[in-house]
Amino acid sequence: MRIAVLGTGMVGRTLAERLAELGHEVTMGTRDIGQTLIRPLTGDTGSPLFSGWLTQVPAVRLALLGDAAAESELIVNATSGGGTLSALGEVGEPNLAGKVLLDIANPLDFTNGFPPSLTVCNTDSLGEQVQRAFPSARVVKSLNTMNADLMARPWLIGAGEHSVFVCGDDPDAKSVVVALLGNLGHRDIIDLGGISSARGTEMFLALWTRTMGALGTAAFNVKVVR
Repeated sequence: MRIAVLGTGMVGRTLAERLAELGHEVTMGTRDIGQTLIRPLTGDTGSPLFSGWLTQVPAVRLALLGDAAAESELIVNATSGGGTLSALGEVGEPNLAGKVLLDIANPLDFTNGFPPSLTVCNTDSLGEQVQRAFPSARVVKSLNTMNADLMARPWLIGAGEHSVFVCGDDPDAKSVVVALLGNLGHRDIIDLGGISSARGTEMFLALWTRTMGALGTAAFNVKVVR
């Protein structure tokens, strides 16, 4: 499958690399190719550059946001929640039209430090905002309730027997995402219903961040026992 991963941070890189390993044609989308190539991976000046990482994953291409999306069959939104709508605006509605848009971002606000608050919650969600802003896209919310390593390699803990959720208004789009989740190794996939259910998975981050603080690690996930 031709997949565009929008966002070149740690989450985007982790998923792009794993999807390429699985044989998908992966293009990462960025606002500025030149600046991305010379950016340190961790934000520290002594950190390896993005260009160095890219040379180690030759199956992954880098392109501008709109170009990456235009060539894709499925789009993964791995941008930061605060910049999601702006980034998708740069992609443009024509490049999103009819595409499955897997939204894994969370509307986290670190203005007052850690743990973060949410910029939208209770009566709305980032997933719903994306669907309203780009009605021709087929938005599915998933993977936003775990860290990037577990998104890409769920077997790293508990042999992968933990839960992942999907939300979206388009049943066929959800089927595409469910198949991709299975390809990544996820086994317990729970369909929560329409895109409004993204309110629940995004608000779960209030518990997730505090659990991470208590455990001192992000290497955990939830399992729905039934």
